[in-house]
Amino acid sequence: MNDTTPSPQPSVPVGDHARAAAWRLSVAPMMEWTDRHCRWLHRLLTRRARLYTEMVTTGALLHGDIARHLAFDPVEHPVALQLGGNDPRELAVCARMGEAWGYDEINLNCGCPSPRVQRGAFGACLMEHPRLVADSVRAMRDAVRVPVTVKHRIGIDRVEDYGFVRDFVGTVAEAGCDVFIVHARNAWLDGLSPAENRTVPPLRYEVVHRLKRDFPHLVIVVNGGITTDVQVAEQLRHVDGVMVGREAYHNPWWLATWDATYFGDHSPAADRDAVEAAMVDYMAQVGPTLPGGWYAIARHMLGLRHGQPGARRWRQVWSDHRLKRRPVHEVAALAREALQAAARTPEWPLV
Repeated sequence: MNDTTPSPQPSVPVGDHARAAAWRLSVAPMMEWTDRHCRWLHRLLTRRARLYTEMVTTGALLHGDIARHLAFDPVEHPVALQLGGNDPRELAVCARMGEAWGYDEINLNCGCPSPRVQRGAFGACLMEHPRLVADSVRAMRDAVRVPVTVKHRIGIDRVEDYGFVRDFVGTVAEAGCDVFIVHARNAWLDGLSPAENRTVPPLRYEVVHRLKRDFPHLVIVVNGGITTDVQVAEQLRHVDGVMVGREAYHNPWWLATWDATYFGDHSPAADRDAVEAAMVDYMAQVGPTLPGGWYAIARHMLGLRHGQPGARRWRQVWSDHRLKRRPVHEVAALAREALQAAARTPEWPLV
C-alpha cells in the first residue's frame, strides 16, 4: 500500500476547482495496456478517476473496424478517447465518431515519440507545429461538444527551452483548448526507444508548475514518474491534476484508495477478493468473444495482489498458458488455493 499522507489539498489557488476536479486523478493512455478490459478492472477500483483509451489513430478509425477500436462498457465513464493524427479534417471526423460512441473527452496525442508514430508525422512531432495542433483542436472543437484536450511533452530532443513549451501551450490555448496534460520529460526523437523515452530524459516537474503559473486559467495536469500518494500530494500543490501511468497498471490496488483520498468520496471501498471475483465473472462472460479467450483479459489483473503474501504464485497460476483452455472459474480456484497455501507456508516468497 502507498504512503499515508495528509489530505493533498493545493496550498495555492489552482484554476477553476469545480472544472479542474474532473481531471484531479486519471490513468494514462498506454498502448497495448489500457484497453477496455483493463479499464473495466480500473473502474471496479475507482468510480471517480478519469480513464483513457490507448491511442487510436485516425487511419484505424477511417479505414478499420470502428467497433473494435471504440466499443466500451458504460461503467467506464468518465472515459476519454485519445486520438493520434495530424490532419484537422480527419481528426474532426474521428472526434465526432468518439462523441457519437459516448466518450466524455477527446484527447489529442502530442507526446508519443515512437518511430512508428514519427513516420506518421504525429505524436510528439506535432509539438514542432503548434499552429497545426491549434487548427486540429479548433476543428475538433467545432465538431463536438465534449472537451477537447491535448497531451504533450515539455520539449523535443535535448533542447530544454521553457519558451518552446510555453509558446506551444499558448498557441494551442488560443484555439480553445483549456486542458493540457503534460508529461514532464522531453521526447528524444532520435537514439531512444519508446521505453527509454519514459525513463532517460530527466523529469522536470518545475516546468509544468511554471506553465500553471503562466496560464492560471488553464487546467494543467502533470504526468510522468508519479508512483506514491506523497508525490501526488506534492504535485497537487502546484497543478490541477495528476495522471498516473505504469504504477496504476502494475499496482492497481492503489486505485482503490483514490476516491476517498482525492475526491472526498467515502463510499464503501473495494474489497480485493470481490474485485477478483468480479473480474473472473467478467472473463467468463466476455472471454468467449475474444480470439485469446479469457486469457487475453487476465494479464490486466496480474498486479491486483501486488505486495501480498503468495502474490507471485497467484500470478504464476493466472499467467500459465497451459491453463488457458480451462474454464476461468476453475483457474480462479487454483489461484485461490495457491494464495492460501502461501499463507500457510511463510517460507514462500512474499511478493
